[in-house]
Amino acid sequence: MNSRFRYRLYILTLLILLGTGVLLSRLFKMQIEKQEYYKQKVPSHKIVTVREPGVRGEIMDRHGIKLATNSQSYIVYFNLDEVRKAYVEKHGKSLFRKELVNRKGAKKAVTRVDLPGMVNELVIPQLAKFNLDAKYSAKAMDGHYLTHGGLVPFVYRKDLPYDEFAVFAEQSIDLPGVYISASPHREYPLGASCSHVIGFIKIWKKGDIPKGFLHYIGDPYGEDGIEKSMNDDLTGREGIKEILKNEKGKTIGMVDYQPPAQGSDVYLTIDAEVQQLTEKVLENVGKAAAVVMDCRTGEVLAMASVPNYDPNDFIPAITEKRYSVYRENTAVPLMNRAISNFAPGSTFKLPAAVAGAKYGLDGMSCGCPGYTMYGSIKIKCHKHSGHGTLRLLKAIQLSCNPYFMKICNILGYKKMVEVYTMLGLGQQTGIMLPRENAGIVPGSARWKENNKGKRMTPAFTGMMGIGQGFCQATPLQIASLVSTIANGGKHYKPRIINKVHNTLTGKTNQRESKGFDLKLEGIKSEYLKHIRKGMKLAADAGTARRAKPKDIDIGAKTGTAQTTDQGIKTHVAWTAAFAPYDNPRFVVVVAVKRGGSGGKVAGPIVRTIIQGLIDKEAGKRFRIARSEPYAGHQKLIEEVTIGEDPLASIMIDDGETGDEAEAVGVTADTTDRPADVPKPSIDPEADSRGSQQTPTLGEDEQPSSP
Repeated sequence: MNSRFRYRLYILTLLILLGTGVLLSRLFKMQIEKQEYYKQKVPSHKIVTVREPGVRGEIMDRHGIKLATNSQSYIVYFNLDEVRKAYVEKHGKSLFRKELVNRKGAKKAVTRVDLPGMVNELVIPQLAKFNLDAKYSAKAMDGHYLTHGGLVPFVYRKDLPYDEFAVFAEQSIDLPGVYISASPHREYPLGASCSHVIGFIKIWKKGDIPKGFLHYIGDPYGEDGIEKSMNDDLTGREGIKEILKNEKGKTIGMVDYQPPAQGSDVYLTIDAEVQQLTEKVLENVGKAAAVVMDCRTGEVLAMASVPNYDPNDFIPAITEKRYSVYRENTAVPLMNRAISNFAPGSTFKLPAAVAGAKYGLDGMSCGCPGYTMYGSIKIKCHKHSGHGTLRLLKAIQLSCNPYFMKICNILGYKKMVEVYTMLGLGQQTGIMLPRENAGIVPGSARWKENNKGKRMTPAFTGMMGIGQGFCQATPLQIASLVSTIANGGKHYKPRIINKVHNTLTGKTNQRESKGFDLKLEGIKSEYLKHIRKGMKLAADAGTARRAKPKDIDIGAKTGTAQTTDQGIKTHVAWTAAFAPYDNPRFVVVVAVKRGGSGGKVAGPIVRTIIQGLIDKEAGKRFRIARSEPYAGHQKLIEEVTIGEDPLASIMIDDGETGDEAEAVGVTADTTDRPADVPKPSIDPEADSRGSQQTPTLGEDEQPSSP
């Protein structure tokens, strides 16, 4: 064999080997590496897995009245990527458009997939044949596809009546990428009533989607109130739907379906009748909070805060226009003031009295000349001529400042902090509500951490007994404190969850009150009787007389704290009471911002609520109705008049002026902080929806390749 022929044979062999290698390499990529990719290219049936959200559990009051429930909502949504593929199947390419966008301050032409144009050509005309078409936002659809592709469905209609739903169910089988669903829609039947307790929900976060789904709808989640704190219990089990489609993307049938299940039902300790009574009475002022508690158990029967809001406005997302109404209201309606900090004023004379009882000062007497001197600092009593010599009962009745400041200075701030902390002040109560403030007890470890460089002077220590200076507390904390005094020394943690019923297992988890007895802390029950007696004297013929209903004996304590609110010098007006006196069952606490004095402003509100509670026990029923939001106001309120007051003619000084804080130059700033309120889902497109027109290409504009 000559050499030239041999070389030709070698080259041929090499080419065969190279060709075989290339072929094997391509076969490996097609058969092994990209097997799934080419499988999808083969015309065949495929199963699409669709994830549906669970049904959210209901929220009810203690008697089963629904505060948050679900109504049936019929929704039409598009899988935009399926629509695009169907368009390509028909035309051989996608539809594109060019538009000018701002890029770093300069406009630049960008070519984008025109999903609205494809939907308008492929889907909308078919829906129009059956009068099922509707307007939608092309801008929203564009943004949705750029962000989520076909993974998250685009909601086309969520207002479908049942008769149209039935027509849709028959026709959607021939429309690529079109799905219908009967989904639960959150609803709050009582409107604004109990809104700060219930809270509201937000649209699910689309950024957190697990693998394994070609079609995914997430669960809404609680953003405030019980909706947030009990979100895990309320969220129902997801639904999984497996749909069989042919090679053209048309639905053939359903392979398997696990329907979504309902989450647990949450029963509150709230009594809807008492709640609405409390809210209605509280509308006599502009910015305030009220708590009604069963002092025998620590259960919260009502928790009201004004102004308030309608949680239905946030379903599924609040419009920018509606949200601006809430946002621009300077009274901050989204804030739950019942668990927010207030300057407590003379309500802090009650824990000071408990501290005195613990450390042997129950029988202490004190001469009141009308002021207390701390070096050059003079802190006045509201009665400038002084009360003379008095003991505990009279000191509570007349709300004498020097008496309780003397207790604090004798014991020292460390013992005062110990007792105040034991009574739940200066810390969160642990009630199942988000954004609960902890209050402030001067001299505590947390106070020292936040006030480095400051020290507890005798003046600051004395002011712990009159609730001025650095002191702050929430209405819920004061209600818990008064409950402990009223029931004889059992300190319960406030509770707002009654029970949780698991709808899947049928099991009910009954919540129980937890607490301790002050007797174990060395505080005898007879000492607490003295405090209660002083509170009765205050209600009979003292600073709290306006809180006493006719023919009902109660114990009460007022408070008037000097504060600033948005730069305006004003007061927080308090009244805290328990009733009936001989057999305490209820504690009512009201705190009003921009009030004149606790007795004149908060007292009549407490009186009306207590009268309603007693009437309810006697068999009177209250009509429960849907309520509209109360916008509140920023007016200064010197006095609240509700009906007749038979004790108005009793000539006793109204009590605390609330101006004691000026002496030490520390005035509580109670300006509402909008940053502390929950952040809802905002739908900026909702107010401008209506256009389904999409930009068209100019004559000289050509789409880029798909």
